[in-house]
Amino acid sequence: MSKGDSRSAKLTFLTVVVFGVIGLYTIKLFSMQILQGDAYRRRSQNISQRSKKLPAQRGEIFDRNGNVPMVLNIDSFAVDLTPGEIPKDSFSTVISKLSARLGLSPTEIEGKIPQNLRKSFQSFEIKANVPYSDIASIAETIDELPGVSWHSKPIRNYVESGSIAHVLGYVGDITREELKLFYNKGYTTNSVIGKSGIEKQYDEILRGKDGFEFRTVDVKGRYIENSTTIQAPEMGKNLVLTIDRKIQQLAEDALGERIGSAVVLKASTGEVLAMVSYPYYDPNLFSMDNANDEYQRLLNDKNNPLLNRVVNASYPPASTFKIIMTTALLQEKAISPDKRIDCDGEIEYGDRIFRCHIRRPGHGPLDLKNALAQSCDVYYWVAGRDNLGVDRIAAYAEDFGFGKSAEIDLPSQTEGFVPTPQWKERRFHERWLGGDTMNMAIGQGYVLASPLQMADTVAMVVNNGTVYRPHLLREIRDPASNAVLMTTEPTKLFESNISPEVFAQVRDDMRYVITNGTAQFPMKNKIVQLAGKTGTAEVGLSDHWHSWMVAYGPYGAPAEDAIVVVVMVEASNSWEWWAPYATNIIFQGVFADQTYMEAVDALGFRYLAGPRGRQE
Repeated sequence: MSKGDSRSAKLTFLTVVVFGVIGLYTIKLFSMQILQGDAYRRRSQNISQRSKKLPAQRGEIFDRNGNVPMVLNIDSFAVDLTPGEIPKDSFSTVISKLSARLGLSPTEIEGKIPQNLRKSFQSFEIKANVPYSDIASIAETIDELPGVSWHSKPIRNYVESGSIAHVLGYVGDITREELKLFYNKGYTTNSVIGKSGIEKQYDEILRGKDGFEFRTVDVKGRYIENSTTIQAPEMGKNLVLTIDRKIQQLAEDALGERIGSAVVLKASTGEVLAMVSYPYYDPNLFSMDNANDEYQRLLNDKNNPLLNRVVNASYPPASTFKIIMTTALLQEKAISPDKRIDCDGEIEYGDRIFRCHIRRPGHGPLDLKNALAQSCDVYYWVAGRDNLGVDRIAAYAEDFGFGKSAEIDLPSQTEGFVPTPQWKERRFHERWLGGDTMNMAIGQGYVLASPLQMADTVAMVVNNGTVYRPHLLREIRDPASNAVLMTTEPTKLFESNISPEVFAQVRDDMRYVITNGTAQFPMKNKIVQLAGKTGTAEVGLSDHWHSWMVAYGPYGAPAEDAIVVVVMVEASNSWEWWAPYATNIIFQGVFADQTYMEAVDALGFRYLAGPRGRQE
């Protein structure tokens, strides 16, 4: 090959290489600018922008009438600090002046800003729930406080702060543990989250969607004027509960200042019309600066005001369990309802003497209907031990929902307990005895239930074997238009195969308890016919008992019209057998549309009860 040909080949090769490189760059530029241009522009914009969260207001919460909110938001402010905007030699001075305005120590303020970010232009929230007067004070001297700013941060205002607190719950700052669980759902270190009750159960619906303020910054992170864009926050959805605030207040007053609970349930739908647990607390305390101190105080209170006794406490159901026993005896045809068992006040079994609550001379010979009416322990001891047995008693208890979750829409609840011989063997390494069966037959011993489970028990009798899932949420509504977005429909929790004829007989027998039995005087009512069962649970003290009353009304009306009322007064109160009186007051107030004191006067209970149910 000649020298000319060699040079020509080299030139051709170089030309191909150059044009190849130019072609590759052209393709790359085309890809970056045209095909991937939007992605790179977004990346560039993210690098040159700083964002500031604009907290969304939580949705409001209403009672079933949906007119006046029980929970709303009130304006409040949070103070921020951007350390990069503070001159280096002024940092300590600014911190000192800000601490005087906010009532925080300089150490507390400095602790809000990580050491490695002391020169950054990132904003840090120093204090929330700052009143307008403090913001005004800061604004007046803002020239002396470079890097200091503030933003609106609404706080919860619980308009209804009595017994409804256990239903509504409260909110608080998110913890590290909660953030780990909910980080992927958009929660951040500054999020406010529901801690209990409805606030926690429906937090994702109530919390809304935070907005953002975007501002362009230079290479040093300093804001550029007139570069702000706003993405507006979206308020959370409003909730309408099944609670009727008037019935809630009535039940609260009827229970009074007695440690215990009351629940009012619509049998045919599972709607909870009232849920009262005493003592209760003020959820507004958790919006105060000393919220942690208040929480510790409540935790240390021996009466446990944070406990919702309707759903989270379980007790021996005592003689209210005889409703289940009567149902089981009738369904199993274990004993003729006309057969009489003689009660002389006590029964000897093994090395123990079991004494009926009436003691000597006892109730005399009783059939099933009168045994329930007089709450005769001897009858149920004998029938439970000799005619049913522990396995069938346990099976019927479970059929009524004992030992299972009631699945109410609250964050936690007890399942109660149904003991069995196998459980006792595993737990205590002891054999199940006939005496255990006898105790279980009258709702004592190991068997436990919550007041809500007892309400479901009565609802099953009313509904001929169907229990609807108890619920507190009625509707979800749009906060702007008030349009209904979702309605809770009645859902069957469980259904029994017990004969409707058996339930009809049990309802008749429960009515007989009111007309001729233990509740004859305290449950007498001219406005509405009632049916129910009393219960007095032993707790190991000679002069203290739990007082139960479970009832429904109107008796004889369609199930769609019936409400169930359960009142439970703990043995820690002075003994006064108040549960049946409180129950009757609630029924009177509901069906006669009366306040607590009006119902008390109508029933002739003024000599028993003072204002808000306190004895005089």
